Amino acid sequence: MNSESDILRRLFEIGRTLVSERDADAVLERIMAEARELTGAQYVALGVLNEQRTELARFLSLGVEAKQQQTIGGLPRGRGVLGVLIEHPEPLRLAHVAAHPQSYGFPVGHPRMDSFLGVPIQIRGEVWGNLYLADKQGAQEFTDEDQQAVTLLADVAATAIDNARAYERSEQRRVALEQAVQGLEAARDIADAIGSEGASGELERTLELVVKRGRALVEARSVLILLQEGHDLVVVAAAGHVGQSIGRRIPVAASTAGTVLERRIAERISDTKRRLRIGPELLGVPAARTALIVPIIHAGEALGVLSAFDRGDSAGAFTDADERLLRTFAASAANAIAVSRSVRADRLRAAVEAADAERARWARELHDQTLQALAGLRVGLSGALRRDDPSIYLEVTRQAIEDIDSEIANLRGIIADLRPSALDSLGLAAALAALIDRRREDGLEIDAEFELPDWLDETRPAAESLDTAVYRVIQEALTNIVKHAQATRVSVRVKGEDDALLVEVSDDGVGFDPHGVSGGFGLGGMRERVFLLGGTLQIDSGAGGSRVAARLPLPGARSRSAGTDQAVS
Repeated sequence: MNSESDILRRLFEIGRTLVSERDADAVLERIMAEARELTGAQYVALGVLNEQRTELARFLSLGVEAKQQQTIGGLPRGRGVLGVLIEHPEPLRLAHVAAHPQSYGFPVGHPRMDSFLGVPIQIRGEVWGNLYLADKQGAQEFTDEDQQAVTLLADVAATAIDNARAYERSEQRRVALEQAVQGLEAARDIADAIGSEGASGELERTLELVVKRGRALVEARSVLILLQEGHDLVVVAAAGHVGQSIGRRIPVAASTAGTVLERRIAERISDTKRRLRIGPELLGVPAARTALIVPIIHAGEALGVLSAFDRGDSAGAFTDADERLLRTFAASAANAIAVSRSVRADRLRAAVEAADAERARWARELHDQTLQALAGLRVGLSGALRRDDPSIYLEVTRQAIEDIDSEIANLRGIIADLRPSALDSLGLAAALAALIDRRREDGLEIDAEFELPDWLDETRPAAESLDTAVYRVIQEALTNIVKHAQATRVSVRVKGEDDALLVEVSDDGVGFDPHGVSGGFGLGGMRERVFLLGGTLQIDSGAGGSRVAARLPLPGARSRSAGTDQAVS
């Protein structure tokens, strides 16, 4: 620079440019370049002090080639002449740096430097770092004007660095707040899914939601959930860049994931080849380089692990914040598994109770009707034999035949209620028609409409459970109407959709208590059949009548839906 005014004008332009820069590293690079331009120094460096301001925590340089820097080795920590500015934060200008009493000399491979100028950078009254210049080109040493220009540059740099750091802190807070909000939203969605699981029992869908939301928040390429089954960990949910991961097994005893499970301590892995113990390709993530594995624990019991692989596009290392987030998702997975187990236990208990109630009904039917009728028949025949009067044999025999015919009809009714032969031989529509005809004999006016898929009767045995569930839902609904509703008109509808059968039975009776009806197959058993097929059941009853509505997935519909969801996301 030729004049003081030129220098001031240049510093003004530098300051205006620097204060608008939001990248702290870019600010530091620009400061060194401008210091070199202002003074003609061959070498420029910038040292950042540690929090205790006792030594350099970071050292940037300009003018030393990368290969030469590798030869020099470790970066300086702030000893010798560099340490003078740390101990005494004020400008230091030397004609010959080696002549200073605190000079340590230069390490092997370091370029020889002679003239020196060092200036502290103070931010908000505290020393933040130092700007170092060496070997002024075209002169033996730096001048007073160089020192003044670099001192002013250090002041401008302090403001620019402070602004950039404030922006970075603001961005970090913004990102942290966004992650917190996203985490809360994800936790809410997962909690909703866990809450609804009591009705649907879809643990797989809840765990799928956990891995997808967890992957998005920690910015992982892949996330897996592995649950313990015996001596193995089995992949039950996956999201991201995964192959055919679901169902893959790894041993607990010979894997890092197993160690995390047993110790219940999360582990971050920077090199999967060395520390994962089990090749990532065995989990369907063959290209994974880094990993974060956290245990899934509920009520002190280790259930499995949640594993994330490769953070971001660069597959960088996972952070403390990532681990905290993944722990939250692991807790959600643990809650989902616990709820699923509880629901399954309740469903199993209810199914057993429904089966016991049904057996009790058939026992009563056989005892009160068939067994008593047969006992009466035996008494009549025994009485005729004791009288030894051939004239009454003909009458007794005719009555016995009538009684036998009646009980055969009763047994056929019981057998039809258990599972009508028409359901197997003629199909669902014929079996329902026969059921409705029998109920019409009880005085009900029934309007029936069936719209069944054409292929339903061609998918044996896959549709047998569905046929039985539809039949039993309608059977029990009609039985409740006959016994409790005092209805005269009934509507029965069965309609096929693309992926489900809709069943609806409604009446114009006085209603019944859905929680108090007992006997026969029972509403509890009805609910169990619908649940086991993955369907939904709604029962409404009041003074205006009753309505039973079920939605039952068609065979293969759920697996087809799961297959489409398994695409890489």
